[in-house]
Amino acid sequence: MSDGKLRLGIDLGGTKIEGCVLGSGGAEAARQRILAPQGNYEDTLAALVGLIRDLEKQAGAAVTVGIGMPGSLSPSTGLVRNANSTWLNGRPLHQDLEAALGRPIRMANDANCFALSEATDGAGAGARSVFGIIIGTGCGGGLVFDGHVLEGARGIGGEWGHNPLPWAEPDEHPGPTCWCGRKGCMEMWASGTGLSGDYKRRTGELVSGHEIVARAALGEPAAKTSLDRHASRLARGLAHVINIVDPEIVVLGGGLSKLPHLYEVLPSLAAPYVFSDVPAITIRPPKWGDASGVRGAAWLWNA
Repeated sequence: MSDGKLRLGIDLGGTKIEGCVLGSGGAEAARQRILAPQGNYEDTLAALVGLIRDLEKQAGAAVTVGIGMPGSLSPSTGLVRNANSTWLNGRPLHQDLEAALGRPIRMANDANCFALSEATDGAGAGARSVFGIIIGTGCGGGLVFDGHVLEGARGIGGEWGHNPLPWAEPDEHPGPTCWCGRKGCMEMWASGTGLSGDYKRRTGELVSGHEIVARAALGEPAAKTSLDRHASRLARGLAHVINIVDPEIVVLGGGLSKLPHLYEVLPSLAAPYVFSDVPAITIRPPKWGDASGVRGAAWLWNA
């Protein structure tokens, strides 16, 4: 990572667009954040181009460009799909950006960028295989093997959030309806949205995940049992992934990754479901926190 190359990364979010330039060894050479245009593809494209050019001027040299985005690019059409910024779906964002900038760029799902950041010089540095998950409003995931994101033949590698909750209890089946149209997806159990939904089903009151944590700290039984159920479901979902791809390290990201009890309880909760005589799981918080997405986008040019 000391090749002297300047790598520019962009984290294209729903409300903000953040960019940074990484220099030798991963040190930041420039950083800038702007508001994300809402509901308009052309405005989003123009904002991205403008931010990239501004950051390149700040860096004072040519840069490679990587973009972390919601959703992903279809391997068959090259068009954006599955983005919660719906005005991007069905549009040729990759091709349009390359045409506007006059150079090749690389794009990946934002959870893949998170995983790549933490595998490159974060909490998973030095491991051959890292599973990075984002447990916030949604439940994304990315797999990195030997420094490369495993996108898969269909571009959905690591997308564990739309698999069903494994080893479901009777009262967990068929589960709440997910935005994807199916019932019982991991996203509806393990995310902050899932935590809030569980609490509401038990109490009739809809509150945020942060509020549930605060109530649990004050000793409220309903909040404490919601957190217990959430940890059990998250652990079962992790064990399912471990039984398939067997990563060395799991790194948690997103708002719920800041809950310290998860690192204490998840390994023992997942262990009974891991099909191995070595069920120990290494689960770590992210080194780079909210900056991992934009750093991972820059590292798309690390290969």
